[in-house]
Amino acid sequence: MVDVAQRRNKAVELFKSGFNCAQAVAIAYCDVLGMSDEEAAKVSGSFGGGMGRMGEVCGTLSGSFMVMGHLIPVVDPKDAATKQANYAAVRELADRFKAVFGNIRCADLLQEKKIRHTPSADDPNAEFYAKRPCAFYVAVAAELVGERINAM
Repeated sequence: MVDVAQRRNKAVELFKSGFNCAQAVAIAYCDVLGMSDEEAAKVSGSFGGGMGRMGEVCGTLSGSFMVMGHLIPVVDPKDAATKQANYAAVRELADRFKAVFGNIRCADLLQEKKIRHTPSADDPNAEFYAKRPCAFYVAVAAELVGERINAM
């Protein structure tokens, strides 16, 4: 069992310290991933801002999916049952996130056309956190993955 509230708070703290959304969730669960903080930061670093700031799938979910990949690993390409279980867990997390926010795409969540790069994510400050709801997305994704872990 993981302490969901503790993981949520850690993920938000990591995000507010400058890690991207995917890194914040992945690092909060790095022990589950079997990685150090640094290793988790490395493998999840490209997924912030909807994958390299392309506005695709929310990075919080990408970080969550990495955790599911470790917990339900698909290492044998012929193991259809494990692959199906992994994909089902990923879809469950995405569906639960979407039930809360209505979408899983970063650009749609942020209404990207309205606030793109204003203020800059390269220099997060009070204005950045006030205009962007990313810390809340981080908190919910960290909670959802923790709840999924505890249900296993």
